[in-house]
Amino acid sequence: MRVMIWAGALLALAAPPAFAHHSFAMFDQTKEITLSGTVTEFQWTNPHSWLELDVRTASGAVEHWSLESGSVHTLTRLGWKSKMVKPGDRVTATLNPMKDGSRGGAMQSIVFADGRKISGGGR
Repeated sequence: MRVMIWAGALLALAAPPAFAHHSFAMFDQTKEITLSGTVTEFQWTNPHSWLELDVRTASGAVEHWSLESGSVHTLTRLGWKSKMVKPGDRVTATLNPMKDGSRGGAMQSIVFADGRKISGGGR
């Protein structure tokens, strides 16, 4: 019985690690756009955090955008804190937009109203 347990443990250790992760293929990494708007929500979550942003268009309409950023670990290494972005904050975000034209993208950085700039942990 012990031999089987040791053999199982060795097999488990020898197996390559599985890192489940989605592709960034949905983002157009050849384009970068900048949006200014009001934060409606910041989701400090893994595997990726999200910034929800309302952006007023030139015609006065409000568009809602969802921006994907890095993991909690990545953002923490970049200087982020879980409460540093709050609903109502005015920010300017730079992102790689969705290829399909929907209102979303991979956040590259944000600039706060006071001028602070921080990386979004994107690719």
